[in-house]
Amino acid sequence: MYNEIDESKYLYLLFLLPILVLVFLWVQVWKQKKQKEFGDVHLVKSLCPDKSRFKPGLKFGFVLFGLAMLIVALANPKIGTKKEKVKREGIDIVFAIDVSKSMLAEDIAPNRLEKSKQVVSQIINSLGSDRVGIIAYSGSAFPVLPITTDYSIAKMFLQTMNPNMISSQGSNLNEAIELTDSYFEGSGNTSKLLVMVTDGEDHSESAEKAAVQLRKKGIKIITIGIGTTAGGPIPLKNNGVTESYHIDRSTGEKVITKLRPEALEAIAKAANGSYINGSNTKSVVNFMKSSLNKIQKTQFEATEMSSFQSQFQWFLGIGFFFLFLDMFLLERKTKWVQKLDLFNEKKEK
Repeated sequence: MYNEIDESKYLYLLFLLPILVLVFLWVQVWKQKKQKEFGDVHLVKSLCPDKSRFKPGLKFGFVLFGLAMLIVALANPKIGTKKEKVKREGIDIVFAIDVSKSMLAEDIAPNRLEKSKQVVSQIINSLGSDRVGIIAYSGSAFPVLPITTDYSIAKMFLQTMNPNMISSQGSNLNEAIELTDSYFEGSGNTSKLLVMVTDGEDHSESAEKAAVQLRKKGIKIITIGIGTTAGGPIPLKNNGVTESYHIDRSTGEKVITKLRPEALEAIAKAANGSYINGSNTKSVVNFMKSSLNKIQKTQFEATEMSSFQSQFQWFLGIGFFFLFLDMFLLERKTKWVQKLDLFNEKKEK
């Protein structure tokens, strides 16, 4: 993918300008000091009656302003002056991500939830012009991001997902499926796909029934299993350090959470979809590419996008103008300005 260069970094060059001002002031003080060492100050000035005391500062100001404009031009300021609608062809994909406590198990590195984020992020990176949405669920389902073509925003919201987003715990798969149905309302005749990323725990028959309802509406489901069938405990951490593990109150033993691939396979089958183990991110991405290629793409109109136009040429022109002005501005006194005596240009009598 194309990575746009961050041109704003050139603005740091503006910090050089105060240094130039200090150097200029130091030179002026040094000149005055040398004049005093050479002889009487008034006598020295009388030897150069046409030298202006104001012009050197003005010339330096022109140079300083010109350099500032050139630096701003390097930063390439842009103005969004144009709006346009973009035609795209793709499908609508909703990612339903399990954020229940069981997703904190570390039977797959770094843990199930972080692995889910990695997998979904890589899938999004592999997409072309499809629209994506995100749902978080545990004991209930929560809309995180509506259908959008802005993949950078999608990945940003993806990274914020955590078990504290939803107070009720569990893995309410059927509610996530039902919320997906409402996500697709008003999206037109585009092909639709639900991608569920979960360990499959707390599965109920109602999830399969909800999946059947989606299939009747032409919505497929792909389930991605995160975790291992051997399972692992759920750590309780403080500042990233594991202090203890979740305990089963009835037995007093550690809760061991396991991947339930059979549950996820049943849900996918009910919606005419498919299941894949999410342990290998590359394999999942390739599987998703292959699956998406089999789904018919439809054309849709994307959200209005701003086409930003560069404005560097104005700052470049102004910068060069002041630098050329400095070249033609002499340090001698200007006669008509001297008559006005605006800058004490008259000869002292």
